[in-house]
Amino acid sequence: EEQRQKLLAEAENFSKRALELAPNDAQTLAILGSMLPRSMPPSMTEEQKQKLLAEAENFSKRALELAPTLPKPTGITDEQFIAAKNQIQAMAYGGLGLVAFRRAKYTEAIPNLEQSAKLDPNPDPVNYFLLGVSNEKASHFEDAIAAFTKCAAIQNSLQTTCKAGIDEAKKLSATQLSVPK
Repeated sequence: EEQRQKLLAEAENFSKRALELAPNDAQTLAILGSMLPRSMPPSMTEEQKQKLLAEAENFSKRALELAPTLPKPTGITDEQFIAAKNQIQAMAYGGLGLVAFRRAKYTEAIPNLEQSAKLDPNPDPVNYFLLGVSNEKASHFEDAIAAFTKCAAIQNSLQTTCKAGIDEAKKLSATQLSVPK
């Protein structure tokens, strides 16, 4: 855990230095926006957490503002350019979803995590897991089952957890009312 935290801190410092050199780099903003809320050590104070989440939210929103205005570089196809912009936007939406999730604003997390998965040709299983939990917390049990199922279908370290999430969401859907979206 200590080694992981050290690597994340180094990556964060590197990204912030890159951002100082190119403050309008949508990709760097998206990376920071999605990475910061994932790298919160348990030892952080609540004030530090809220500051970090606000920073991540700002980075993600700025990346989403800039992505549509990116100029197409020479030497790449339109499809490659669209894929690159979609990847930036997927990271940024994932960051916004995780920020909302960390703030326990599950209904706010859902559309951001859905958009991230929609834009990413290889969606992050963590986003599907967070989407499943967010839908479950919002009493959208069928959507939770669908998200956990997508997470469980991807070869990843969360497969067992996501399979358990499917079972839990099914149990909840049998005993509680689903809330309309």
